[in-house]
This record gives sequence, structure tokens and C-alpha cells, in this order.
Amino acid sequence: MILDMFSLKEKVAVVTGARTGLGQGMAAGLAEAGADMVIVNHSPMPETEKMIKALGRKCLPIEAELSDISIIPEIIEKVLKEFGRIDILVNNAGIIRRAHSLDFSEKDWDDVINLNLKSVFFLSQAVAKVMMKQRGGKIINIASMLSFQGGILVPSYAASKGGVASLTKTLANEWAKYNINVNAIAPGYMETNNTEAIRGDEERYKSISERIPAGRWGLPEDLKGAVVFLASKASDYVTGHILCVDGGWLAR
Repeated sequence: MILDMFSLKEKVAVVTGARTGLGQGMAAGLAEAGADMVIVNHSPMPETEKMIKALGRKCLPIEAELSDISIIPEIIEKVLKEFGRIDILVNNAGIIRRAHSLDFSEKDWDDVINLNLKSVFFLSQAVAKVMMKQRGGKIINIASMLSFQGGILVPSYAASKGGVASLTKTLANEWAKYNINVNAIAPGYMETNNTEAIRGDEERYKSISERIPAGRWGLPEDLKGAVVFLASKASDYVTGHILCVDGGWLAR
């Protein structure tokens, strides 16, 4: 039956940046579909852990600063010790820094690129080595509308998300022969911590909202269906794709 193809029962999923917002929403969606969860964040995630366990799933929280890639082998070791496998990786952890490009600092550039792009590659690389031994897996990166558009006041974020889109395609090309699907989700304007400053600007919030065909900003739960699809058997012939979940923003 077709619905069985969306089941993640007996699968193990790793979601980074899972404390709040999109990461928390996607972790909950994967758990609802049956996956046991590993949640990774630089700070504690008690609310997310509680949500997952309430669904009857196992949950391993790992506190780690992913901008330092030297922590990655330890993360892999902990996951394999607890679950023995990794079926799904969602690279969601990310930050944004806002400033005019003429004034943008090297630190703000490096901080964003290191977490949003560098860690995505090296965590994917480490997980792919595990998936190769298992003869398959699903890697899902979190891209952005700025994977397609330039944006303003966010040069390092735009560069990182453009990089995520291209990296997704590159890894998909290389790893398809190992039965590893690599795709990305590009969220539109979402109600999360990252957009709090924009939503606090009444004029800009109004202008953005009026441009979204769906007539509203997205919520973390709006990504549940997309992430479950890309993590499940239903997407076995989908790789190198960037799935936009943006309320129609890019179509306008």
C-alpha cells in the first residue's frame, strides 16, 4: 500500500539544530512517522526530547557545537553505540547574521559559513560512510529561498545557502550509486527565531506577507510532510532535488 512507503518504522534519524523551530518540527514529524531520533544542538533540547518520547519513540539528545567539525566523529560514535545505524540525516543547524555587505565582518562571514555549509559537508561525509556500509540512506539538507535569490543584508547566509543547494546536487551525483539519496528542502518565510527581527519590523513584515501567495508565513509543522517524504521509501527515485516549501513565494 502506498501509505506504507511513507513509514519510517525501525529507522534512525539524526536532526541537527533540533531545539526549536524548523528542526524541532521536522524531528517531531519524523518521529510521528515512526523513526527513532537523534537530536543534535549546541544547547539542551528538553522540549523536543519530551515531544519525541511522548510519541513512543526513542530519543538520544547530543549537545555539540557543529561549527567545530572535530566533534563529528564523537557524534557518529554515540549514535552507532546507541542505535547501531543511521538511516536519515537532516542537516538543519544554521545561523544568520545581518549587516550591510560594505560593513560585514570576517567573523560574521566565517561563523555562518562554518556552521551552515562546512559542517553540512563534513557531517554528510561521515554519515555517508555509515550509510554505504548499510547499502543506503537519506540525507536532507535545509536550503533556503536564498539558494535561488540574493536577499539583502545577509551576504554570508545567502552564500551558505547557495552552497548548500549546489552541494546537495554534487553529493547526489556522487552517492546515488551507493543508494544514498541527497535532497534539500528550501523553506520560505517561516515563523522562527531566525526571522524574529524581520517580523518585528511592521512595515517589512507587511510587505513580505502581502507577497506570499498563500497569504501567511510558514510554520515548523509545514515542513513535516516534506521531510517525511524525502526520508521515506516514497522518494527512492528522487535525488539532487531542492523542494521549495514557501507558500508560492518563488512562483510569484
